[in-house]
Amino acid sequence: MLSTLFLLAACTGNKSETSQVSSEPDIPDSTFQYKVDRFADVEILRYYVHGFKTLPLAQKELIYYLSQAALEGRDILFDQHNRYNLTIRRVCEGVYENYMGDKSSEDWKNFETYLKQIWMANGIHHHYSEDKIMPKFSQNYFVSIVKGVDPGRMPFRDGMAADETLKEIMPIMFDTKVMPKRMNQAAGADIVATSAVNFYEGVTQKEVEDFYNAMKDPNDNTPVSYGLNSKVVKKDGAVVEQVWKLGGMYDKAIERIVGWLEKAVGVAENEQQKEVINSLISYYKSGDLKTFDDYSVKWVTDTVSRVDFINGFIETYTDPLGMKATWESVVNFKSEEASKRTQLISDNAQWFETNSPIDNKFKKEEVKGVSAKVITAAILGGDCYPATPIGINLPNANWIRRDHGSKSVTIDNITSAYDAAAQGSGFNEEFMWSDAERELSKKYGSLTDNLHTDLHECLGHGSGKLLPGVDSDALKAYGSPLEETRADLFALYYLGDAKMVELGLLPDADSYKASYYKYIMNGSMTQLTRVQLGKDIEQAHMRNRAIISNWVIENGKAENVVEMKQRDGKTFIVVNDYAKLRNLFGKLLSEVQRIKSEGDFEAAKKLVETYGVKVNQTLHKEILDRYAKLDLAPYKGFVNPVYKLVTDKNGKVTDITISYDENYIEQHLRYSKQYSVLPLKN
Repeated sequence: MLSTLFLLAACTGNKSETSQVSSEPDIPDSTFQYKVDRFADVEILRYYVHGFKTLPLAQKELIYYLSQAALEGRDILFDQHNRYNLTIRRVCEGVYENYMGDKSSEDWKNFETYLKQIWMANGIHHHYSEDKIMPKFSQNYFVSIVKGVDPGRMPFRDGMAADETLKEIMPIMFDTKVMPKRMNQAAGADIVATSAVNFYEGVTQKEVEDFYNAMKDPNDNTPVSYGLNSKVVKKDGAVVEQVWKLGGMYDKAIERIVGWLEKAVGVAENEQQKEVINSLISYYKSGDLKTFDDYSVKWVTDTVSRVDFINGFIETYTDPLGMKATWESVVNFKSEEASKRTQLISDNAQWFETNSPIDNKFKKEEVKGVSAKVITAAILGGDCYPATPIGINLPNANWIRRDHGSKSVTIDNITSAYDAAAQGSGFNEEFMWSDAERELSKKYGSLTDNLHTDLHECLGHGSGKLLPGVDSDALKAYGSPLEETRADLFALYYLGDAKMVELGLLPDADSYKASYYKYIMNGSMTQLTRVQLGKDIEQAHMRNRAIISNWVIENGKAENVVEMKQRDGKTFIVVNDYAKLRNLFGKLLSEVQRIKSEGDFEAAKKLVETYGVKVNQTLHKEILDRYAKLDLAPYKGFVNPVYKLVTDKNGKVTDITISYDENYIEQHLRYSKQYSVLPLKN
């Protein structure tokens, strides 16, 4: 479905708060280290929280409580990804901290890398490819280091001994045939029964689909997001839900989340923000999806607040059926100056909708409640940590977007961290066709990347409408990649529009070409660095980019719009006609919108399977070989800053400090001690 963000409120603060605001510029100095760690296919970065030190005390305190709530759901996500994840992670952490044997061997180094990968992926399956991460140490070695630790220092489940625990988890870790895919999307497979996620147990795809279809009323104009916050199991022969709520599944973690949210209410910036947080608390207590909709409506109509957060079961990317949401959180605050560009985009939302190249019957007659901001992330949690999005648009419910609008954000300090880490990588020199493309990228790449994200989140996801009676889940497993395709195409189409120059968002009529070239190069070639040789493309965003790039290359052949050219045995993308490329983006956008608006499952399946899944193996090997010589990590993750309350002798909060000293290992070990309360298998 869509990306996520829940923005919460801003106020001016009183005199005593204002007096504590620093007048010093809050920017990283020359000693700030963005790069933290490197292992396997991952590089870990820091992000700087620009402007935190200059916030009023009340807003700092609000961010602190929301940040604690953001970290309390970490174990929920691990368990959602696989019901053995918590046991495996905690056993590995127990070994890492307590094993007293040789830690200089290659086996130990491989074990340490495996644990780092588990933290990055929030489980034993790769965070992007969905494949199980296979240890590069033997089963015998693992047994030896587990048994080499005092059992009293190991977190064995329910009093189980080392032998019993090992018997349970060894096949999950080492057998390539056991739970090989976190989420299986292979055409023709039972994608529920063959996926390792912990959203379903003992049920088939048909049983789940029948279960939810029986609940749906085709005449309901404001349907809840069926199945969003529950696990489906078979009990006494009947299919039932185990709801994630206070007193239900994940109770202990949710209780702590609610406790921090209740503290946040006490320092909320305004009454509307209090209502939003209290509605979220009510939802956690009841698990009622109508209450979640009530919360979402309250949130989307709050457009005056500065401090903001996501906290809850939001995105459905990891569910093979696209219904069940993983737990995630981001705490942030508005970047006032940078938000001027997104405000300009949202102010013109109706113009963009009216002039979209889609059929008029799929357009919104009136665009409501579109708002957009550039934000500074203060903390990342759940499914937004360690890997995180750079742009977010919410809510996901189509009827709320239709009747009340949506909110969109671009996360400024995350994109800044990416840019700082990428300097001098040699990537553009290796993969771009000529100096002309490299100069375009150098001059306009950062600007057009940010604008693409703004348009994608602010307008793309919020554009168009479903026809009456069309089920929002009609496209099933193809819904997520096609929704991202639709939003990307909207952004690409309008980046090349004269309106962008007219509004002052782009400096001239050629700057958009930087984004077009980079997008096609990435979608057709360089994103393959994230796919193992011989594998299909499976991740929704990668399928989206492949669909667009491969479709325009094929459909522009007659006029030689885009081509792949060879030079010195290397393949490059060459764009011969940018204007015609834009027209192709518009043509594909029209078709993708039709598919969504009409719920045309067969057309969705054909488009995704034809252009978004299969990989040219010769090209793939070439790209991997060229990329390997650059010695770059294809994936990036982050460590969070550390916040601490400062109080006076009476316990009154006088400040919240922020530090960036914690490294990747220290942070995850601390999180596992401080925010880990769930039983080992749910």
